[in-house]
Amino acid sequence: MPTPHRPGLRVSANLTIPESELSWRFSRSSGPGGQGVNTADSRVELVWDAAHSAVLSPHQRDRILDRLNGRLVNGTITIAASEYRAQLRNRDAARERLVSLVAEALRPPAPQRRATKPSRGSKERRLTAKKRRTDVKQMRKPPRDG
Repeated sequence: MPTPHRPGLRVSANLTIPESELSWRFSRSSGPGGQGVNTADSRVELVWDAAHSAVLSPHQRDRILDRLNGRLVNGTITIAASEYRAQLRNRDAARERLVSLVAEALRPPAPQRRATKPSRGSKERRLTAKKRRTDVKQMRKPPRDG
């Protein structure tokens, strides 16, 4: 079955990784496959050199290299997929994983949390609830003779 022509991996509206920057390696999978597991090269490795990619802006490249530092080997991201019996499905799974990984790395950081103090009312409610709880527990104790 011929693979449909794909112009590249669409990560976001302004970023598409071209097929020419992706390289594929295939090997035998240790996963499901029955008798064909020893003959079919269904395991897929997708390799993308993020450090030397032509489609990334310097800002995007810095953000990817910084956020994916633990996953990169010499600026290269490698994704392995072997969960399916068919090589084509493993290729699609690897593509989807690379897209989600790069999209997550490029997402802008969340705004910093501004420290706030508890309001006066919330402090009073907390202390009132603690006092009520103390009274309940005091009532459970046997009376003291003294």
